[in-house]
Amino acid sequence: MKKSCLSFLLLLFSCFSVLADERLDSLLNVLDATIKEADAYVQIKENRLRELKKEARKTPPVSIERYNLNDRIYSEYRAYSSDSALHYLNENKLLARQLNDGERELKIQLELSYLLSSIGMYMEAADILGAIDRPSLPQSLLGFYYTCYEHVYAEAGAAQPRYKMFSSRYFKLSRAYRDSMQVTLEPSSDTYLWLRETQLKEAGKYDEALKFSDRRLSESPFGTPQYALVAYQRFRLFESMGKKDEHLYYLVLSAISDVRSAIKEQSSLMVLAQELHGKGDLKRAYAYINFSWEISQFYKTRLRSWMNITPLSMINGNYQDIIRKQNKELLIYIVCVALLALLLVIALIYIYRQMKALSVAKKGLQEVNERLFSLNEELEEVNRHLRSTNLDLSESNLIKEAYIARFFKLCSVYVDRLQAYRKLVNKKLQRGQVAELLKMTHLSNDIVTVEVQELYANFDSAFLHLFPNFVESLNQLLLPEEQIVLKPDELLNTELRIFALIRLGIKDSSQIAELLHYSVNTIYNYRSRVKTKARVSREDFEDLVAKIR
Repeated sequence: MKKSCLSFLLLLFSCFSVLADERLDSLLNVLDATIKEADAYVQIKENRLRELKKEARKTPPVSIERYNLNDRIYSEYRAYSSDSALHYLNENKLLARQLNDGERELKIQLELSYLLSSIGMYMEAADILGAIDRPSLPQSLLGFYYTCYEHVYAEAGAAQPRYKMFSSRYFKLSRAYRDSMQVTLEPSSDTYLWLRETQLKEAGKYDEALKFSDRRLSESPFGTPQYALVAYQRFRLFESMGKKDEHLYYLVLSAISDVRSAIKEQSSLMVLAQELHGKGDLKRAYAYINFSWEISQFYKTRLRSWMNITPLSMINGNYQDIIRKQNKELLIYIVCVALLALLLVIALIYIYRQMKALSVAKKGLQEVNERLFSLNEELEEVNRHLRSTNLDLSESNLIKEAYIARFFKLCSVYVDRLQAYRKLVNKKLQRGQVAELLKMTHLSNDIVTVEVQELYANFDSAFLHLFPNFVESLNQLLLPEEQIVLKPDELLNTELRIFALIRLGIKDSSQIAELLHYSVNTIYNYRSRVKTKARVSREDFEDLVAKIR
C-alpha cells in the first residue's frame, strides 16, 4: 500500500500526455469525486477509532499498554478533532504521572504545546513551554522542544498578516529556533528534512531544496496526513520557483490526501479555493471553500474558522453575484419561455379550432359523400331498372313486331280464304247447289277444328321463335319428376301455351280462355295443376315465368 509519492506522481503524469490545463482539470475531477466520498473516508476513521477505544478498554487503566493505545488514539484525533485530541493528551499526562514516568510526561507537555499552537492558542502553548525546565529535558526530547517553540512563533506570525510589526518579530524568533533544531534533530527525521528544505528555499537554493522535498515525498504514503503536508510544502516550493504550471498539482494532491485521510485541520482546500477563484473557476472555489469551512467547524478551532472567514466571504460574495446574474438571466429566459409558451398555447388553440372546424367540415364532407354514395346507389338502381325496363321494352317491341307481322300474314291468309270461300258460295248459288252449301256450313264440319289447330301452330312457332328456351326454363321451375314432356310432333301443349301467354303479359284467365278457345274453369285448373308441381313457392311461380328470357 505504501507507494512512494514520487512514483505515484510519475505514474499520474505519464497517464496524461496532454496540455497542463487538461491534466490539472483531470486531477480536479479526482478531487471532486474524493470530496463526494468524504463521508466514506470519515467512516473508515471512525471505525478505526472505535476499534482502538475498544482495545484500550481491555487494558489495565494504569499501564504502558493503555498509554500507548491512548497515544495512537491521540494521533488519529490530532488533525481530526481538537477537543478529543486534547482529552487523550490530558489523559496520558495523568497516566504518565501515575506511572512516575517523567520523560513521557514531558513529551505529553510538548505534544500539548504543539497542538495548542496548531489551533491558535499561542499564549497557552508558550506558557506550557515556558514552564518546562530546559536543562532537565532528556536529549531525545530536545529537538522536539525547539520544534514546538519554532511552531508557536511561526503560527503566531502567520496569524498576523496585517500587522507586519508583530508577524516579522514572530518569524524572526521562529527562524532563531530553527538553528537550535538543526543541531538537535536527527538528520534522518522528517522534521529535519523539512527544516533543511525550508532553509534552502528561503535562501533561494531551489534545486537543493527540491532534493529534500523529493526525499520526503518518497517516504510519505499517498493519502496520509504526512503526504498532504509534504505535498502542500512542495506546492509552496514550486510557487517560490515560479513554476505556475506545476505548483497547483501538488496543492490538489495535498487536498486529495487530506480528504482521504479524513483530516479536519487542513489548509490545502482553502488555499486551492483562493487559487481557483483567481483563475475564474468560481463554482469549484465556492464548493471547496464551503467544504473547508464545514470541516474546520468540525475540528473546533478558532484559528481555521477565522482564517477561512475572509476567503469564504470574498468567494461567497463573488459566487452570489454570479448566481444573481445567472438568476437574472434565468428570469429573462423564463419570461421568454413563458412568452413562447403563451404563443404556443395560442397556436395550439388556433390549431385546435382549425382542426375542430376541419373535423366538422370533414364530418360534413363525409355525410355528403355518404349521401352521394347513397344517391349513386339509388342512381345505379334506377339505371338497373331503366336497363331492365329498356330490355323489357325492347323485348316487348320485338314481340309486337313479330306478332304484328304474324297478324298481317294471318289476316292476309284469312282474307284470301274468305274471298275464295265467298267465290265458292257464289258459284254454288249460281248453280243452284243449295244442298251442298248447307252441307259445307253444317256444324259437324271440321273446318273450325282445323283452323284452331292452325292457329295453335302459328302461335307456337311465333312464340318459340322469340323464346326458344322457354320449355327448358319452365321445366327448371318444376320438380324433376313433374316436368312437362312434349310429344314428338308438338311444339307446345295446352299447359305451355297458357304460361306462354302469361310470359307475354296476358295473366287474366278469361282472356287466355278466349284466345285458346277454352272455358275459364279449364284455364284456371290448368294453371293450378302446374303450380302444384313447382319447386318454388306458388306465389312466386308465375312471376318467375314472366321473367324467362
